[in-house]
Amino acid sequence: MLVGVVGKPSAGKSTFFKAQTLSNVEIANYPFTTIKPNHGTGYVRIDCVDKEFNVQCSPRFGYCINSKRFVAVDLLDVAGLVPGAHEGKGMGNQFLDDLNQADVLIHIIDVSGSTNEKGEPVDPLSHDPADDVRFLEHELDMWYLRLIDKGWDRFARSVNQEKPQLNKAIAKQLSALRVNEKLMEIVIQKLRLDPDILKWGRDVLLRIAVELRKATKPMLIACNKIDVKGSDGNFEKLKREFPDYTIVPCSSEAELALREAAKHKLIDYTPGDDDFTILQPDKLSAKQKQALDFIKKDLLQKYGSTGVQEVLNRAVFDVLGYIAIYPGGVGKLQDSEGRYIPDCFLMPPNSTALDFAYRLHTDFGKNFIKAINVRTRLPTGKDHLLQHRDVIEIMSKK
Repeated sequence: MLVGVVGKPSAGKSTFFKAQTLSNVEIANYPFTTIKPNHGTGYVRIDCVDKEFNVQCSPRFGYCINSKRFVAVDLLDVAGLVPGAHEGKGMGNQFLDDLNQADVLIHIIDVSGSTNEKGEPVDPLSHDPADDVRFLEHELDMWYLRLIDKGWDRFARSVNQEKPQLNKAIAKQLSALRVNEKLMEIVIQKLRLDPDILKWGRDVLLRIAVELRKATKPMLIACNKIDVKGSDGNFEKLKREFPDYTIVPCSSEAELALREAAKHKLIDYTPGDDDFTILQPDKLSAKQKQALDFIKKDLLQKYGSTGVQEVLNRAVFDVLGYIAIYPGGVGKLQDSEGRYIPDCFLMPPNSTALDFAYRLHTDFGKNFIKAINVRTRLPTGKDHLLQHRDVIEIMSKK
């Protein structure tokens, strides 16, 4: 899974990325600080099952703190997009193409309205962040249209002559956009498209682009800089204007400060928590103490967290609908090296026991006999739909 982090310059994308990954990325308040995409590992947080089995898990990948399991996902932070990006402005085409493999997009916006459409600093609350949402939708739609329009006339004439099944032909033509036959059939029916493809003008292709963008690049809006005074009003306004989006308030700077402090053992903090404990008050300056007090009172107590962890969690679990599945054995939760519940896998929605078997190993899928729910000790068939946080044992032929 690849999560794309997008938005205009200086909205806080790189700060969000660094807070999630603690990677050494350049952060500055001017356009195009990020030129080449930053690729790193973030972590979604779930309640670990180790407590239910009265063991302490030992993750091979990711980590677990106080039965809060952090499972790795790939993050990609591309350079800030500016109006006209689909036309190549600001190296926009390159950055848009970098996002082509993303499963979900996190749109970081400056909810405080303190940066204009180009990412330049302006007075707080003077820029409408709703314009940023509409701007990115337009740029993505026009990017999709550009990719669809390339070679379309020749393709349409070929389809008109050969008369193949329309959804299959178009899905093959647009496979680079991760379009499949089922999705294309849904779009054709929804838009009530004329069976004669030669009658599809540019307006029709744009409508198709919009629908394909929505389906293949689902998006969450992260309202960054929520800690700036007055930002909460913009946040409420955005929720009213864009009811179809998942919209989450956050402060990337606050999360980065907490994670860095925890890394240096100055505080005890688990990402996503609503509180922290100062461990070494003598090593904190008066300014640092004041900042931590602000974070606790104006963010954690008001919103329940800094929002950064919630942004990634909701992008993966709510927007994409993924579930976390643990491999395990009835009566044996250790691997060959003695680690308890070492693995946890993120699976797409509607994943079956057979899907999970193939995820573990191709041979498990090919030689599948049955799966066993480790909690209930009940066997399930290959078509059994898995549930979030299931612990599953796969039985296969030797």
